[in-house]
Amino acid sequence: MYKRVKKRFDISVTESNTVHSKTFELDKNITAIHGILFTSDRDDLLYYRGTNKVEINRQEIFPEGYETKLLMSGLNVSPNDRFYQLPALAPGNGKLKVDYKDNNEERLGFSAYRVTVYLDCEINEPA
Repeated sequence: MYKRVKKRFDISVTESNTVHSKTFELDKNITAIHGILFTSDRDDLLYYRGTNKVEINRQEIFPEGYETKLLMSGLNVSPNDRFYQLPALAPGNGKLKVDYKDNNEERLGFSAYRVTVYLDCEINEPA
């Protein structure tokens, strides 16, 4: 039986103008990844200061320098429409790698914050 679940992964951003690289292990029962979403405990910093590179199974999904604000969603969007849709990617080696870069922004000073990546996953659940 296949079921859709959301998986959460956190990155602590503790230094400005630095790449924060993290590799996450995906559950073994994930059969496909259908979407991705970025959020934060400081959405303003994520929106104005953040860029990223995302790889799933060593396959580049978003290139280095991709603006994170393009992968965010506002509260005015239906919860069912918030994820950036992916073409049912196979998890392969079961690794999600995110290189998140906090960039200097004159209008907004730095403060430590958390970046959260959500994946919309399909799992194979035994009956």
